[in-house]
Amino acid sequence: MLFIKNMTNSSLTTFLLIAGSIFLTIAVIGQSKLGFAEINPGFFGRFLALIIGLFTLTGAVLLVLFPADGINLIRDYLVQQIQQNLGFITGFQAFT
Repeated sequence: MLFIKNMTNSSLTTFLLIAGSIFLTIAVIGQSKLGFAEINPGFFGRFLALIIGLFTLTGAVLLVLFPADGINLIRDYLVQQIQQNLGFITGFQAFT
């Protein structure tokens, strides 16, 4: 239950969770009529909805398992390393 509670803390995680659920619903149901709206994705559309749904749900789970604080720490570390080694990176020339 704590896992689900953590999934709703971030607005991005909530968005990915809802979007993934909608895409998987389209992939499973396929052709449907919702009042004035009609959804008829065909095979390729259902397959694409399945792929997008799985990616968005995977992204939501990864955001829960690896919170944004950890991602920010990695980003800050990489920026620091690039700044320290910028002279080495720009001084490198290909064999001419």
